Amino acid sequence: MFRILSLLLLTVLPLTLFAQTRILVLDAQSGDPIPYVSLKGNNIAAYVVDEKGQVSLSLEQPTEMRFSHVAYESKTQTVPVSGTLTVSLQRAENSLSEVVVSSFDTERPLLEQAAGIARVSEADLFRFDETSMVHAFNTKPGIRVEQRAPASYRISIRGSSLRAPFGVRNVKVYWNGVPFTAADGTTPLNMLDLSNLENTEIIKGPAGSIYGAGNGGVINFSSSQDINENRISSDLIFGDFGMTRYRFGLSQKMEEGGIKVSYVKQKADGYRDHTAMDREVVQLTGHFRPSENQRLTTQLLYSDLFYELPGALTASQVEEDPSQARPGSAAQNASIDQQSMYGVVSHDYQFHPNFSNKTSIYINTVDFENPFNLDYKKETQFSYGGRTSFTYDAIWGSIPVRLIGGGEYQFSKTAAQNFGNRAGQADTIRFSDELQSTTAFLFQQVEAELSEQFLLTLGLSENFSSLDIARNIDAIRGMPSQARRTFDPVIVPRIALVAKLNATAAIHGSISSGFSPPTIDEVRTNEGTINLDLEAEKGINYELGYRSSFNQGGINVDVSAFYFKLDETITTFTNDQGVVLFRNAGATDQKGIEALVDYALIRNQLTFIQELKLTHTFTGHYFTFANFVQGENDYSGNDLTGVAPHTLVNQIDIRTRPGFYLNFTHQFVDDIPLNDANTVYQEAYHLLNARTGWRGSIGTTLDLEVFAGVENLSNASYSLGNDLNPFGGRYFQPAAPRNFYGGIKVGLKY
Repeated sequence: MFRILSLLLLTVLPLTLFAQTRILVLDAQSGDPIPYVSLKGNNIAAYVVDEKGQVSLSLEQPTEMRFSHVAYESKTQTVPVSGTLTVSLQRAENSLSEVVVSSFDTERPLLEQAAGIARVSEADLFRFDETSMVHAFNTKPGIRVEQRAPASYRISIRGSSLRAPFGVRNVKVYWNGVPFTAADGTTPLNMLDLSNLENTEIIKGPAGSIYGAGNGGVINFSSSQDINENRISSDLIFGDFGMTRYRFGLSQKMEEGGIKVSYVKQKADGYRDHTAMDREVVQLTGHFRPSENQRLTTQLLYSDLFYELPGALTASQVEEDPSQARPGSAAQNASIDQQSMYGVVSHDYQFHPNFSNKTSIYINTVDFENPFNLDYKKETQFSYGGRTSFTYDAIWGSIPVRLIGGGEYQFSKTAAQNFGNRAGQADTIRFSDELQSTTAFLFQQVEAELSEQFLLTLGLSENFSSLDIARNIDAIRGMPSQARRTFDPVIVPRIALVAKLNATAAIHGSISSGFSPPTIDEVRTNEGTINLDLEAEKGINYELGYRSSFNQGGINVDVSAFYFKLDETITTFTNDQGVVLFRNAGATDQKGIEALVDYALIRNQLTFIQELKLTHTFTGHYFTFANFVQGENDYSGNDLTGVAPHTLVNQIDIRTRPGFYLNFTHQFVDDIPLNDANTVYQEAYHLLNARTGWRGSIGTTLDLEVFAGVENLSNASYSLGNDLNPFGGRYFQPAAPRNFYGGIKVGLKY
């Protein structure tokens, strides 16, 4: 008996000790084996599959492992202690047919979206110094972000910054699915750090059929992702002109969700005099799943921002010393001091496999203080709002359709006071107002798959908005007053068609209407005027585009041409006191072509250079005033102010097997007219930026990156944002010359 038991033990024990798991890694689309995929898990050795996509390994217990390959999306999966496991990997988002975007409230591949859409990923942001979004966004065709001082942004999508002397206007911005643009039409974009922007989708041109007001377009920021690991991370970046940025992050996975917290502090002295900035941002995110059909997300964002305003210079001042501030800016403490709290709750519910809803609500508070050369402004704002969207998939006859419907509501109340400015301190009050802004709209959309080749979209929204201004103190006129403007309801339609030529190519066309009422800052200006006669801009956009991918996503092409006819265009001018005012300028004709081509010269996991990728983008904006007469001046036919007719961007990205990388960016910007008469221009310039570093893992728990870079490599003289139609010839806001930066990132899994 003892011999039999011993024999059985000797037979079974080796099987137990040497039990192995055979893993086969396949391409999810083709089913072909993927060679040389790396496998990493906590506290175990790393593995690499062979040329047939196979590997065998011995484990003491089921282990969660990460599968990664340069040409595929990484995937985490639990590996058992024995048996055979087949793992399918999705190709990396190189092919346009595989890139899924959620624009127009529907998730579809970019190939099936009938609109000009640009994506800015984390990888795009990490090609530069990570202190602002400016350079990454400016690599996309049709988009220009300006920064006249650190943290002072102005966004132009297809020339929409014409009416934005400061701040972000005429563009609707969302953050994690809720409105980030306030009810009064302004957007505090400078309160966001790059760590709050993990993915961005930009719709170019009017999208009012589902997003309401804004002729320029829509920006959808996203920072919320599933928390699938416990992780501590920290970044440190430093550079010329006193720039430092420090970030700390913590992710904690929970049984049915997780929490994430991050803290960022960024400071800089600035290249020009009086351009220091200091910002702290805290974000707390929670993801929870109350049931299989529900998802609850909470977001809390707090930002404390201070930055100085150097002011614009004349041409002679730029020639004398481009680093100087406008005379008086420092003495008057021209600056922005802003604290903002933004709270969001989002709830997704899947009622049925074909019927779902997403509802989000937010509350926002802002304390704002702005001493300027001519006055001193203080504002306290409280706002709230929300958005809900229902999606239903059905079959009408033999045609699959998707029905989308919902609404959005926003309200803001602001206590605004304007004082005199005496040596940087608030002096005698000039006027004090209570401002209320309300905006709301309903939207409906039908998507019909007429056949395997044709997708038709019909959209419509009904929009309502109003402004209330109660002037409680008026030192100029001596008596209180009341002003109210209710804009006529606006119906905004859109029709779009996608025709798929094959699995990786499609053409698209659309006709979309848009409108943009004046913001509260345009109706109520700093010198005390209340301009209730300012009309909303209205326009129609016609667009035709082509997208295709070749060589399994190795080559991608995205081209679109458009014609945008805009009426009641709002433009800026400056009075003899230097105060920016606004007026309707008749009509503009905006014709353009935008193109992107990227291709991988090398994409091979086995070679030293694993990937060599080139990207080229071209923007041709041929915008003119169709009918613009001001007094004795007829500007009809002139080029649209502030818009470069041609922009070209070239990018080179290199990744190597040891982990070293190089990103190189060249940007050409054509001459930009700076006044309506087209008598003053910013000269064309070439801008060169580069970043290099090493990115890899040490062991199974530590991720590390070390990098360094240079901006404005060729030391070009240029501006990232100019003043348009200023008084006294103060057009220019010089940008920094050649400057360097470096940093380190550490991530620890626990």
